[in-house]
Amino acid sequence: MIAVIQRCSSSSVRIDNEKISEIAYGITVLLGILIGDKRKDAEYVAKKIQTIRIFNDQNGKMNLSIKDIKGSILVVSQFTLCANIKKGSRPSFINAAPPLIGEKLYAYFISYLENTGVEVQTGEFGADMNVELINQGPATFIIDSKA
Repeated sequence: MIAVIQRCSSSSVRIDNEKISEIAYGITVLLGILIGDKRKDAEYVAKKIQTIRIFNDQNGKMNLSIKDIKGSILVVSQFTLCANIKKGSRPSFINAAPPLIGEKLYAYFISYLENTGVEVQTGEFGADMNVELINQGPATFIIDSKA
């Protein structure tokens, strides 16, 4: 499982020009689910997101977690993170989990995060979405459950 996480001052998801979710200060998560990913992968990534210290303290150092700042998380499924682009010019998505498996793991990942007490908003699995965010810092990190 691959997650690109971005510290943001705001983030939202629109589908057909309708805003379906929005957060203020927090983390935007773009989540790619690979063939072979299991619940333990979702748990690993979720735990890392809730504990990673990427928010500045009073001295301007990254010492605070999402819980410390009482921030929110916006989770968006993004199968394109699973693309193989080594050969040719067109990405191959054969490494992405099949939609039924991916959707179940996406839902599990969200419920796992919600059970930590952090506010979680989401995109819509498999939908064509417009994601808007203001990346604060900028600060962007990649979490890979297999690395």
